Amino acid sequence: MDAKALYLETGNRFEQAVESQLFGKPCFKINGKAFICFFQDCMVFKLTGTQHAEALSLDGASLFDPSGKGRPMKEWVQLPVEYADRWPAFAKAALDYVSQTA
Repeated sequence: MDAKALYLETGNRFEQAVESQLFGKPCFKINGKAFICFFQDCMVFKLTGTQHAEALSLDGASLFDPSGKGRPMKEWVQLPVEYADRWPAFAKAALDYVSQTA
């Protein structure tokens, strides 16, 4: 399965999530707020605390910089497809985080 299909499968696990756009990239939102998106064959998660630190510690992970101009979004972690098996858990953490801040 390709990265985009895995992203869609992960996002569609959450019945309350709605497909949308974030900076022109596909995303899923809860209550109008994005919690995951897809960019450069990677899944991007809005995280905080230990989940943020854990995701960012993985090889190939980086802060999400959608503009490519060296202005990363501090709460958003971009994970390559090599970690697709972990995408659902990070997506759930992102959903929980965004739901608390809504």
